[in-house]
Amino acid sequence: MSEHIHQHTEHQEHNNDNEKLHIHSHRALIGFDKHGIPTIVAKADHSDKDDPNAFIRDYMNAVAEYKKTFSSKQDVIEQTPDPAVREMLLRAEQLGIDTAFDRFDKQKPQCNFGLAGVCCKICNMGPCRITSKSPRGVCGADADLVVARNLLRAAAAGAAQHGMHAREIILSLKWAAEGKLDIPIMGEQKIRATAEAFGIPTRHRTTKKIAIDLADALLADMSRTEPDEYKTIKACAPPERQETWKNLDILPISAYHEVFEAYHKTGCAIDGDWKSIMQQFLRCGLAFTFSGVVGANIATDSLFGVGDRVTSKVNIGALKKGYVNIAVHGHLPTLVSQIVKTGQEEKFIELAKSKGAKGIRFYGICCSGLAAMYRYGGVIPLSNAVSAELVLGTGALDLWVADVQDVFPSIMEVAKCFKTTVVTTSDSARLPGAERYEYDHHHSNISETKALAEKIVTRAIESFEERKGIPVYIPPYEVEAEVGFSVEYVHKRFGSMQPLADALRSGKILGIVNMVGCNNPKVLYEKAIVDVADVLLKNNVLILSNGCASFPLMKLGYCNTSALNKTGESLREFLTPDLPPVWHVGECIDNTRSSGIFAGIANVLGKNLYEMPFAFTSPEWGNEKGIDAALGFRLMGINSYHCVEAQIYGSQNVIEFLKDGTKKLLGSVMHVDTDPVSLGNKIVEDIKAKRKSLGWD
Repeated sequence: MSEHIHQHTEHQEHNNDNEKLHIHSHRALIGFDKHGIPTIVAKADHSDKDDPNAFIRDYMNAVAEYKKTFSSKQDVIEQTPDPAVREMLLRAEQLGIDTAFDRFDKQKPQCNFGLAGVCCKICNMGPCRITSKSPRGVCGADADLVVARNLLRAAAAGAAQHGMHAREIILSLKWAAEGKLDIPIMGEQKIRATAEAFGIPTRHRTTKKIAIDLADALLADMSRTEPDEYKTIKACAPPERQETWKNLDILPISAYHEVFEAYHKTGCAIDGDWKSIMQQFLRCGLAFTFSGVVGANIATDSLFGVGDRVTSKVNIGALKKGYVNIAVHGHLPTLVSQIVKTGQEEKFIELAKSKGAKGIRFYGICCSGLAAMYRYGGVIPLSNAVSAELVLGTGALDLWVADVQDVFPSIMEVAKCFKTTVVTTSDSARLPGAERYEYDHHHSNISETKALAEKIVTRAIESFEERKGIPVYIPPYEVEAEVGFSVEYVHKRFGSMQPLADALRSGKILGIVNMVGCNNPKVLYEKAIVDVADVLLKNNVLILSNGCASFPLMKLGYCNTSALNKTGESLREFLTPDLPPVWHVGECIDNTRSSGIFAGIANVLGKNLYEMPFAFTSPEWGNEKGIDAALGFRLMGINSYHCVEAQIYGSQNVIEFLKDGTKKLLGSVMHVDTDPVSLGNKIVEDIKAKRKSLGWD
């Protein structure tokens, strides 16, 4: 790689106030590393003399090299760090059960055009693909436009997914306050503190009235059509960031509007400017962050309470025979909270025992389990979404409660093999063959929440009775994990953010990294996460984690003080005696907790977020929400690091913008390396550079 980087300075003043975002439109020099990952070799030099056909040949060769890095099922069996996963993969193979890893192998070789992002199927004149023979689609869209459109549509889909989650929980908060939903409001302190930040009157008002106003403010940000102030951004974002986003003209109108606009702009024959498309990409990122994540987190903590640090059993070995075993899988906590409470009632425990069971136990898959485990005792997290089939393959589950998101339709086939009853709880997410105990489309039955929960627990007890004699195999692997870290816990533990900030500035803590993201069979399952974590901890980097990426860290002991032997000396000294080296903050919307810790430390030290030795990493990200999650932190000025590449190979301009071009605009870059150890070292290197710039060496 050339060490010469052309320094391009751009005059940022524009005569048209509606064109505040300046994006390079000149070709950058894009190279590819030994694994085919696009890399900025040099900035655009204004020559624009690139041979398009030469670049197409280069990136197609690069895609071919990239595909060589993809793992196989056999690779996972041999190298996955969790022995329970290894055993269950072998057992599934013996039983003839198809898993995500089998299906990934069958999809190979994956489409080069799809991986490059140059396949367009938006209109019915296509599908079109951009090649040297046909450099434009039927409508005239070139590679830049096609890649940008596809990327924006993925970001809009992610914003819609987390936004739907947010809408559900915000409505639950409002309806609980209004009395339509008969569940208690547990987060009074959270409601009052947040309301004050929003400018909502709190003196001499009941918590329920304040909660209604807060919910209405969050819903307005989600759905307004008339341009107005985005209240959640105004209340929660650092002023420096708000000014940055205003100057770039990327402040959203509402989450709904920006998703609408994203699909509108990317339609056939509408917006033909890739730069305009990428500006909307940034707006979607802000809508995702402040409605889909921050808004959802506010509502969840307001309704169910923040929770506290607790110790939880983790991994498949925590499954126990002889109990009515219920798994909750998905993202929405409203009905799940009542299912768990119902199953803990003496009446239902006695009913279970009357059918020959020892009692009722709850287990968590994906975020439903993570949200519940530190709020309700006895909810045991087992796995992330990709290995849900392996959990079902134990034969130990009597009932599987599937709500929304990250529920693979393939679970139905495995459930059928073991007579596990699967129930769905949302009109938004149905599974063929599952029994339906759902909120209807209009939520007209929201008042029946407790009744639905009772029906589901009763059905689990019936299923237990029906399944007697089903063979059960449970790999003997379980550990304890410390979970439930938050801004509130930091203040409770240390009195303020100051001790954490002091440890960071002094170098006891080199930096802090938020490690999240779903999983992807393109890389070695859960090993990429563990390998990155090992490098970070050895170099005294504190890790915050949530969502699917947190499962291997929990299962392999990283969320336990026993993992202090994995850290450098100074980090170990700070954490000893009772703090683990990975702080588990919750489910995926609890990225808000990580950003809150980041913001709190920066505020104490009087620094902007982009200056701080912080980083975001999702080594194994695999779905549309993953694009937005990384973008959310990028918008805050925090670099993102990954082992999986986005589908951007076909556009030099989009590669430059996404990876390096945002450095000047946002203060952040994106780095991709298929080697997790190398990725971890890059994070450490960049954190050290941040510290040097701050004069903290």
